[in-house]
Amino acid sequence: MMRFRFTESAIDADAARRELLDRGAGGYVSFEGWVRDYNEGREVTRLEYEAFQPLGLKEGNRILAEAVQRFPIKHAACIHRLGSLDLSGMAVWVGVSSAHRGEAFDACRFIIDEVKHRVPIWKKEHYRSGDSGWVNCERCAAEPDHIYGHGHDHVHGLTASRDRGPGVHEPPEPLVLPGSE
Repeated sequence: MMRFRFTESAIDADAARRELLDRGAGGYVSFEGWVRDYNEGREVTRLEYEAFQPLGLKEGNRILAEAVQRFPIKHAACIHRLGSLDLSGMAVWVGVSSAHRGEAFDACRFIIDEVKHRVPIWKKEHYRSGDSGWVNCERCAAEPDHIYGHGHDHVHGLTASRDRGPGVHEPPEPLVLPGSE
């Protein structure tokens, strides 16, 4: 089983682990990414995740297929949360089963590193001060706006939110690739 998916509800790591069970697997490794309360000198109160889901699913599943080609693993899965997450909420889960532990560790790290780098997911941090900002939008900084134009400005690794007044926030615009319009 190789499957990347998004969810707007809490990730059930136990159920996901059971999907990876295999009598030929002697090892299982997982990674859980949690919402922490502090980032780059600011107190964080919650996060919001958004994604361009059609491309995200395609790229996430491509990453899992690459993991199977690179490492002798039995099964792999990755689940990424979307929507609003409170502190300590699980934002991402990766699990890998294999005949031996070494391959499972290596594949798990490869998957989370590639997902963080390649899958079009945007994270907005909300701070104790009441401010908020889009964080680590590397694709925006690296690509022209006509490719990854989702309507926010970049400021020192953080991106300013598109607030239009109290309680009115505009999310990133969907990713539009040339020729896909």
